[in-house]
Amino acid sequence: MRATDIIMKKRGIKIRDKDGKQVLASPTVLSKEEIKFIVDEYTAGRIPDYQMSAFTMAVYFNGMNFEETGALTNAMLHSGDVIELHGKDGLPENEIYVDKHSTGGVGDKISLPLAPIVAVCGVKDPMMSGRALGHTGGTLDKLESIEGYNVNLSESQFRAGIKKDGFAMMGQTPNVAPADKKMYALRDVTATVESVPLITSSILSKKVAEGADALVFDVKYGSGAFMKTIPDCEELATFLVKTAQAMGKKATAFMTDMETPLGYKIGNFLEIEETVECLQGKGPEDVMELTYALGAEMVFLAGKADSPEKARKMCEEAVSSGKALQKFLDNVKTQGGNPEKLMSQIGNRRSPHHTQLVAEKDGYIKINAFATGLAGVYLGVGRNKSDDPVCADAGIILGKRTNDFVKKGDVIMDIYGKDGECLEPSLKKLREAISYSDEKFPENKLIYKIIK
Repeated sequence: MRATDIIMKKRGIKIRDKDGKQVLASPTVLSKEEIKFIVDEYTAGRIPDYQMSAFTMAVYFNGMNFEETGALTNAMLHSGDVIELHGKDGLPENEIYVDKHSTGGVGDKISLPLAPIVAVCGVKDPMMSGRALGHTGGTLDKLESIEGYNVNLSESQFRAGIKKDGFAMMGQTPNVAPADKKMYALRDVTATVESVPLITSSILSKKVAEGADALVFDVKYGSGAFMKTIPDCEELATFLVKTAQAMGKKATAFMTDMETPLGYKIGNFLEIEETVECLQGKGPEDVMELTYALGAEMVFLAGKADSPEKARKMCEEAVSSGKALQKFLDNVKTQGGNPEKLMSQIGNRRSPHHTQLVAEKDGYIKINAFATGLAGVYLGVGRNKSDDPVCADAGIILGKRTNDFVKKGDVIMDIYGKDGECLEPSLKKLREAISYSDEKFPENKLIYKIIK
């Protein structure tokens, strides 16, 4: 086989129709062997980046059917190690291990309070997370803003953390789905992120490799999401559920709103702060609602409750009892952090480089998630390239949110940067993120649809 032939096959061939216009002939469906070949050879370094870029661009424009997507997921999954949990290092043999995955957004810190909440309810959660890329935040960067917190766990440390605390948080190791790690970084810089088959295979190859038996997906739509429209979001959610089920996994997908940022705090340590507030029962309404909804489904899929309604009550009791916060602090200690120091920094840790965005006129406001996320990249919250550093103490605190009424001069945002130079371009971008109206803006439902 040759990579060129496979690329050409997926790309299709231009022909002339009866009117003499050039049209694209239907691209041919790739075989499992062809997909495995291009993934294996790229992972081994025998296919260069420019050919894989051409392949992913062909997939971006022409798509893949369900069988091709499954073949791509399997090839990426088996490009490296698959972590085994059942009966290993003292973990239960017959447990249903459950994890959650979000397709990314702005202010989306749901994984952080979610894991300790479901752990209190008896769920074993193997959580392998990612870093910030583009306008979206990264769970690992948020966790590493906790001084001493180690996300670079070995497989045995990962299993030990799950056994002790009910969950562990780690990054993707070089040996877990290495094809995805290479392809994900390439897609980010070649504008091929927003492809349903590529997103599906990327997510599932990691989630199956980490050892999860059941998965809950938070698939976002809106300005701050990769899927901008509801139909595109539903397509991805359906692909994820169907592909996961075909691989023998239980799966549920929630379609959720990302037109405006989640919660009040956007940043790395700032989102750790809001996590603690959620675990104290004082979190923003939207963050709490989404956390409880996703948590209830995880508890239900794990078999710890006989209905989602009972599962939700268990999640709410985990917070009200204080056990979820304690579970989070236990995990901080297990993974190298200092819980007491962390709690002393809540509300007190800010970058010294600070400015404010004030309202330019009276009216109801709307905050665009995408523009806010891009401003966060300027501030140092996120990355333009996968190897860019992030600033733990940079970020944005919203004083007002979408559909709040403001008067001219009211503080809408407090802005914290990695240095003084980044504040002005960030402020310019954040001004572009704000719309004003004499009437309230239409709002999306937080949870639009659940696909099971």
